[in-house]
Amino acid sequence: MSTYRVTLSVPTEDRPRAHAFFTALGFATPGEPADDGVPEPLQVAVNDGMHVMLIPTGGFGWVTGGRTTAPRGTVECLVSLAVDSQAAVDALLTDVAAAGGEVVSTAAQQPWGYTGTFADPDGHLWEITAPPA
Repeated sequence: MSTYRVTLSVPTEDRPRAHAFFTALGFATPGEPADDGVPEPLQVAVNDGMHVMLIPTGGFGWVTGGRTTAPRGTVECLVSLAVDSQAAVDALLTDVAAAGGEVVSTAAQQPWGYTGTFADPDGHLWEITAPPA
């Protein structure tokens, strides 16, 4: 079976804002800077096998063949990140708030693990989960 690197692409209204947010959280954004000082394409390296690409809203329709982009506040997918500990969940959610993101659900113990959810500056949801205690 082949192994693939996964890139999840989402629209962004403001490349510099998105770049500042994700670098404040400690994510690498590889690539050469464009005229606006932000790598082009803007990718967040989640790990070696997963990147999230932030495509300017105006260009997103070109990539999707002209299909309508969901309006802000509509949830089409949830990016889930697994971390090693409850402390890592809490620390990332603290960093999110400090970087200007929105903590959508505070961290809490659920049957499947300790989890919290945040929205990035473009409103995309990210769930952070640690194994059950």
